[in-house]
Amino acid sequence: MNHYTDVLKKYATFSGRARRQEYWMFFLFQMAVVIVLAILDAVIGAGSLIVGLYALATLVPTLALTVRRLHDLGKSGAWYFIAFVPLIGGIWLLVLTATAGQPQPNQYGPDPKALAA
Repeated sequence: MNHYTDVLKKYATFSGRARRQEYWMFFLFQMAVVIVLAILDAVIGAGSLIVGLYALATLVPTLALTVRRLHDLGKSGAWYFIAFVPLIGGIWLLVLTATAGQPQPNQYGPDPKALAA
């Protein structure tokens, strides 16, 4: 839960770097919430209204976190658009987000792993 609140505290912060752990813990929590909301949608017969509203509410922090994750690799946030390349783009973005960040400071800031230690 701590990583989730950390991401929400940086709601629209597109600068800096994000560790793999921060990214994937937020992603895991997001998936759990979406599953619960989807069940709730089905029970009350709301279609996917509640899931859609939640996705809309968390769109900006999700994008900001992904950009910070790319910054940890030394890549521009514009690399996010690789996800729109048919077939391979989403897979490539997945690989990038799962790759270890640069251990040394880069143009986007110091290593967040070193700061946490």
